[in-house]
Amino acid sequence: KVCLCFCLTAHSDSEIIGYALDTLYNVISNDLEEEEQEENSAKQVDDLGSQFTEIFIKQQENVTLLLTLVEEFDFHVRWPGVKLLTSLLKQQGPQVQQIILVSPMGVSRLMDLLADSREVIRNDGVLLLQQLTKSNAAIQKIVAFENAFERLLDIITEEGNSDGGIVVEDCLLLLQNLLKNNNSNQNFFKEGSYIQRMKPWFEVGDDNCGWSAQKVTNLHLMLQLVRVLVSPTNPPGATSSCQKAMFHCGLLQQLCTILMATGVPADILTETINTVSEVIRGCQTNQDYFASVNAPSNPPRPAIVVLLMSMVNERQPFVLRCAVLYCFQCFLYKNQKGQGEIVSTLLPSTIDATGNSVSAGQLLCGGLFSTDSLSNWCAAVALAHALQENGTLKEQLLRVQLATSIGNPPVSLLQQCTNILSQGSKVQTRVGLLMLLCTWLSNCSIAVTHFLHNPANVPFLTGQIAENLGEEEQLVQGLCALLLGISIYYNDNSLENYRKEKLKQLIEKRIGKENFVEKLGFISKHELYSRAAQKPQPSFSSPDHMMFDHEFTKLVKELEGVISKAIYKSSEEDKKEEEVKKTLEQHDNIVTHYKKVIREQDQELEELKQRVNTLTSQNEQLQATVTQQVSQIQQHKDQYNLLKVQLGKDTQHHNSHGDTLQMNGIQTEEVSKLKEELEEWKNKHELLQGQLREKDSVIEKLVSAGSNCQLLELEMLRSQVQLQSAEISKLQMENQKLQVMVPVKNAVQALSEEKESLKQHLDSASSTVAILQDEKSKLQIRKYLH
Repeated sequence: KVCLCFCLTAHSDSEIIGYALDTLYNVISNDLEEEEQEENSAKQVDDLGSQFTEIFIKQQENVTLLLTLVEEFDFHVRWPGVKLLTSLLKQQGPQVQQIILVSPMGVSRLMDLLADSREVIRNDGVLLLQQLTKSNAAIQKIVAFENAFERLLDIITEEGNSDGGIVVEDCLLLLQNLLKNNNSNQNFFKEGSYIQRMKPWFEVGDDNCGWSAQKVTNLHLMLQLVRVLVSPTNPPGATSSCQKAMFHCGLLQQLCTILMATGVPADILTETINTVSEVIRGCQTNQDYFASVNAPSNPPRPAIVVLLMSMVNERQPFVLRCAVLYCFQCFLYKNQKGQGEIVSTLLPSTIDATGNSVSAGQLLCGGLFSTDSLSNWCAAVALAHALQENGTLKEQLLRVQLATSIGNPPVSLLQQCTNILSQGSKVQTRVGLLMLLCTWLSNCSIAVTHFLHNPANVPFLTGQIAENLGEEEQLVQGLCALLLGISIYYNDNSLENYRKEKLKQLIEKRIGKENFVEKLGFISKHELYSRAAQKPQPSFSSPDHMMFDHEFTKLVKELEGVISKAIYKSSEEDKKEEEVKKTLEQHDNIVTHYKKVIREQDQELEELKQRVNTLTSQNEQLQATVTQQVSQIQQHKDQYNLLKVQLGKDTQHHNSHGDTLQMNGIQTEEVSKLKEELEEWKNKHELLQGQLREKDSVIEKLVSAGSNCQLLELEMLRSQVQLQSAEISKLQMENQKLQVMVPVKNAVQALSEEKESLKQHLDSASSTVAILQDEKSKLQIRKYLH
């Protein structure tokens, strides 16, 4: 090996270097022929490859030299260099990564491999970057900012997206390395608008024949990549922005199309359901869209209903039923609107009397009371999510009545759940029902009262807790203790026989406080509880392990401590706690009131802002009008001065002719008519000014009640009108002078034009007065409202 390294450094011949690199690769690599792959020999070769790699990288110059050789364009040098470096990373990944990271431009040199026109080098470059980016956030960031996303997406597109070969798979695996658990790269991917480029991946159509094994693998990785961006473990803000981007670019709509298509392989359908679940989880816009999706059936049915049919169907695959449950949970997560729609399908006033359509509520009730324990558990958990953190719906669900059999009176849903619980069904069924009841009764005193009103419930719970049962029943005992503890903690003492103090005395006599707390602790100590608490998605190796729901584990964590303390509290401490609760409720009511007031003030402020914007816009328009009128007045002044000059010349000219008297006679008649018309316009103008003065006096009276901003606007407009009136009066004086001096027909024509101009000014003044009158009316209305 030392000789080979010497050859690398001593010779510049590309062929010799290529042979040396190939030899080193064969020494270090563990790629064996099939007949050589026996367990003992494979393990021995693996150890040798790791040892040789350790010897090679002990001198960092070897890796640095290898990076330099990989930069060579010669195929006989570059290709074996890429393969050797990939093998080194496989054998001693963290050590080689660190050497490359500290090497000048080490990562950037390797990024050039993706741009190589020779596919074999480009494809092996993708494999090299896969090994390089494993579990190293620093290298992942460098690779991402070296334009890796753009290049990889281009390769995937060139290779045919999901229809591509193994190269597409390798690119997707590299993208996963770059994005998974790397918030910086995820944000860069979103900001670079690369989410939009994922949409064509899922344009698979309704094809029953085009699902090759490679296509299934590619699509599976593509769905996983979408889930990486919207994982519940990501920061909430990052997940929310990616969810919105997926909706706006149509990616969610494309996924829902696959969800409702026929001929989709079962594993792809399952992963698509899981992906849609996380794209909509906690995002109201996406949840609303999903609620509107219909399956292409006749008649069309909501996608939620179709999925729930699969969840409560025991013939469907287990993983598919788990995926549907997760989808339903994500649809209801922080979605009070969706929760209300589900619960409304159970209420008597909204049930379809014709029975033509199956609702989500009917499917859940059917699953809740079926003979399949897995359906019981899934339906109970789904219904619990419809009640999660929603006290109003918990109270409404108490109204639900069920017809158990023909001829018997209907019973409430709450009563039916307790009836089945007391019949000694399978453990999975009882666990599901107990989780539903605990969720239902928690933080809902009315539901607790309804539960305690049935005299058989408390004896059943105390009997279950007091018995010494086997290990399988310990979980049920713990949940019964939790349910009884909730009945004490959220008890409003409205039932005399089941007040808090009496229930605690009953526990002390029948069970013992220490024994009760011990049984309550069985829940959090259970192995399946710990698994469920790790992540929101239901993930079970077998149906028998389906015991706990993720959201329920949060409820247990919240209540276990407070219930244990409540059991040991005296009646005086309970009274003090009740007083504290009442104080807190009053405080909450006050806070709610002020929130409402603030909300109303915000709304009023927003309206006032819009009003100010409108008035500002009107003011700008009026200012523009005034500017235009000032310009027109200046033009009239210029025309008047020019007319004076022309009249002087015309007077000298006509004094030299003998027919001056005749002309003056004709003009005098026309001037007289003009005087009369001008006098009439003066009267109208004076009338308008009188009206304006009246409005000014009204406006002054409204100063104390009106808006200062609006009155200032009116004052400005009024001053602008007065200025215009002064200009008009001045022009009238000039026109009177002009009437005396007019000796020619041209003067009459000029006066006629001046009259038209005055008409326009008066019209403008009238329009301004109308605007002021409208503003006055609005101010009066505002005054009356106040």
